[in-house]
Amino acid sequence: MARDRRRSAPRGPALITAAVIAASALTPGTALAASHPDPAHPAPAAAPAPPPATPPPPPAPSPQPQQGAHAPAGAPAHAPAFGAYLHYGPAGVQRMQQLTHWLGGQEPRVGHTYLPGDLWTNIEGGHGFLDSWAAWRRAKSDRMLVLNVPMMERNESGLSDATVRTLLRRAASGAFDEHYEALAERLVGLGVPDTVIVLGWEMNGITYTHRCGPDPESWKRYWRRIVRVMRAVDGQRFRFDFAPSRGRDAVPWPACYPGDDVVDIIGMDAYDQPRGLTFDQQVSEPYGLQHHVDFARRHGKPISYPEWGLFRNGDNITYMLRMLAWMDQHKPLYNTITDYCPHGVWLCSDNPRASALYRLLLSAPLYSRPQPAPATPDATPSPATLPAPATPPATPEPAGAATPAPTPAPTTPQAPHCTLLDLEKWLEQQLGGRLSACLDWAERYR
Repeated sequence: MARDRRRSAPRGPALITAAVIAASALTPGTALAASHPDPAHPAPAAAPAPPPATPPPPPAPSPQPQQGAHAPAGAPAHAPAFGAYLHYGPAGVQRMQQLTHWLGGQEPRVGHTYLPGDLWTNIEGGHGFLDSWAAWRRAKSDRMLVLNVPMMERNESGLSDATVRTLLRRAASGAFDEHYEALAERLVGLGVPDTVIVLGWEMNGITYTHRCGPDPESWKRYWRRIVRVMRAVDGQRFRFDFAPSRGRDAVPWPACYPGDDVVDIIGMDAYDQPRGLTFDQQVSEPYGLQHHVDFARRHGKPISYPEWGLFRNGDNITYMLRMLAWMDQHKPLYNTITDYCPHGVWLCSDNPRASALYRLLLSAPLYSRPQPAPATPDATPSPATLPAPATPPATPEPAGAATPAPTPAPTTPQAPHCTLLDLEKWLEQQLGGRLSACLDWAERYR
């Protein structure tokens, strides 16, 4: 979970009515494509409830194919598995289809949910909590279920380091093994034995009882016990995702790494914070995005981004561009954006520009758009294929009215105050042109 973002409930769907961003191979600042709400597929009216007492909001995978093996029809082979945290309960499952409509039919393949960390009975997945997510996962073979699993009950109760240290030592000796055996049996019984388990996420921080800092050695032994217990259950094919928060936080997260034999994926929760930190600084900071990629490469593991999104720097279109480009470059096994305020793009109306950009780049038209042929040095690029704007029906003139003189069309229509965005080549190639961002945003519908 993003630091200091405790329980910010979503405030409703984004309604973007301005002509926000455009693909264009013409003169910088010319063709703009409008991004409007889709009346045929309205977003949910009610804001989702905050996640359960312990779990922070975000991701879930399923059987892991090779990267891009189950890309949508017409998608490029490298298209990553993506999703969004929409709600921890059945409402999250329902919203997956609504998000698909918002993305023009492009279906998120990753469902992400959290187990409550209040009581051991909930960490075991009891009370039907996982049933709807399991049904969603089973419905299609290329879907992935990502489940964040706490390592302690009372996981957000603010327990002291001394208490946490005592609990970790008990746990490392096997005191809580039975709960993870029960969870594994529950997942296998529900027909989701290939669930991605994000175990003890953000362990390098101070938020959770399952944090690593009070006793890293006991924490690592405890992780290893949990993995061994869950892998011993017949029929399981779980993958375990080690996912710290970006940066140093309370302790350097490599000090908590439990070993290659018990980690399948090396993830990272990465939000646009703290205030004023540029994306380049997020890449280069100690234990930041570059360290994460390098660490995973050295250990021969795929990477993931179970939680990511906007935060301290507001509706930051540069962050959205750079983070999507970063993921396209480094090919995480999956990513799930945290889709409630202040982080999100669909259920949060606070980030209209970043939302419009995310929608453009992740929507079905992008994936289905033919890729342009490689340009020769003297070739003139062709405009990207964009839907033609709707022509309003002509209004009939009253009988006897004089025919007005035709108004000449402007020869070079200019979008006011649009600036050419400095994008990676991958994005220009996928769009078949360049992107412009307009700064004179129209007022959103109320």
